[in-house]
Amino acid sequence: MKIVLFGDSITDAGRNREQNQPNVPSSYGYSYPIFIADSLYREDPINYQVYNRGISGNRIVDLYARIKQDVWNLQPDVLSILIGINDIWHEIDSKNGVDIERFEKVYRMLIEDTLKVLPNLKIILCEPFVLEGTATKNTEAMPDRFERFCEVYKYAEVVKKLADEYKLLFLPLQQQFNVNADKYGVEVFALDGVHPLIPGATLIADEWLKLFKEKIEK
Repeated sequence: MKIVLFGDSITDAGRNREQNQPNVPSSYGYSYPIFIADSLYREDPINYQVYNRGISGNRIVDLYARIKQDVWNLQPDVLSILIGINDIWHEIDSKNGVDIERFEKVYRMLIEDTLKVLPNLKIILCEPFVLEGTATKNTEAMPDRFERFCEVYKYAEVVKKLADEYKLLFLPLQQQFNVNADKYGVEVFALDGVHPLIPGATLIADEWLKLFKEKIEK
């Protein structure tokens, strides 16, 4: 079974992009993809192929631009997408974000075009999330910074709506991060509020694997 993990820096996580083959440790980076690969390869080192195709800084429009090269050409059995926070973050810091109407339009195009090319593909849409960390909290210069980041909740609603509409799998993540950050501290799970540390990465991987086992490999 060939699995592609598609997204931004949360997925990329410092992977070695010159080592794009499955089973090469440096190709997975230090976030949730390596924990997913570790778990699946422990179970079956032959029949799983896990590819990390995250690129730091990507927005939905960037995923759409590279969908053929990084997904279609691999002809995976499963595609997992985690995107959305940069569509907001880029607007906050550089006025280069993707508004929610365009986000939905392009995400919809990505889904429809992909299903035309790969009609039997199983797709998991992961919920974008944010915590109040060092990169997202309010500052004197921007006293509403975190509130602006919380627009991601609306983007997450779009992702859930698309999953329901196209009968795709949806992976909720925000509530799990909220509960654990409240219990242990945001600095344990995602210090900057966006990029998971080891506990945050394993949280995503555990939730992903649970959904994968229950809905795809049932």
